Amino acid sequence: MQLSFGGQVIEWRGPAPYYFVPVPQDESEDIRVVAAMASYGWGVIPVEARIGGVVFETSLFPKDGGYLLPLKSVVRKPEGLSVGDQVRVEMTVRLR
Repeated sequence: MQLSFGGQVIEWRGPAPYYFVPVPQDESEDIRVVAAMASYGWGVIPVEARIGGVVFETSLFPKDGGYLLPLKSVVRKPEGLSVGDQVRVEMTVRLR
């Protein structure tokens, strides 16, 4: 499943700051349809994503009926991303 969407970089403060792009509602609904075929447990969904020139693999986190795309520093730093920035995401959900 391939998806494309825009979103804003957000920060969640736990023991350390974490950065995410929330997956919009329509795309989250599409992901839920295939979640059982993709998840390897705890509701996380493996994906390959591209933001700008950076391609990376990660897993979507379920949150409040939607999903969050984690942005590690190896993604944020090359693209100069910080909280509040708008990004365009190209993403493929990896099915088992």
